[in-house]
Amino acid sequence: MNKFNINVIAIAVSFAFSTGAMAQTMSKADFKAGKEKISAEYKTAKAACKAFSDNAKDICVEEAKGKEKVAKAELEASYKPSRKAHYEVRVAKAEAAYDVAKERCDDKAGNLKDVCVKEAKAAKISAKADAKARLKSKEANDTANEKSAEAHTKADNTAADARKDATSDKIDAQYGVAKQKCDTYAGTTKDNCLKEAKARFGK
Repeated sequence: MNKFNINVIAIAVSFAFSTGAMAQTMSKADFKAGKEKISAEYKTAKAACKAFSDNAKDICVEEAKGKEKVAKAELEASYKPSRKAHYEVRVAKAEAAYDVAKERCDDKAGNLKDVCVKEAKAAKISAKADAKARLKSKEANDTANEKSAEAHTKADNTAADARKDATSDKIDAQYGVAKQKCDTYAGTTKDNCLKEAKARFGK
């Protein structure tokens, strides 16, 4: 799982077009130019995929789509900065990384492929859960800063609940991966595997 997550993070980091270097605010003309550049870069990247075949080509196309998706989200966040816009960037990265990772799973077969897909989904759920928790915490703190000490306490509770929800989502996703891995076995061995998974994740 750790190795997989590292790969996903590496993929996510690669999803950065030139928009990352743009200023936090920009003119409408710059925004339009940015969209045109992203579109042109996507077409170039997709065209380059023709050099590949089979699943390698499919992976290449998903990578091109992912880069475009993230670049658009980053451009929007630069044009109209907000906590929600930056949240959407994180979500775009998580979804783009997932789409590529899932496509890579097609190189596997049987339960290995099923586990691969589960791990990809778990990584996406984890990233999106963290992004959501961060958004809720920031929003609650912003609201509290404008109000009383009681509001600060409420904000802290909201942040704690957000982190708790994120942790729960991650555990559920990891438990799903563990269960999928148990399908490799049969009989008593499978039963023991499932029991161990339930115990490990408190199910």
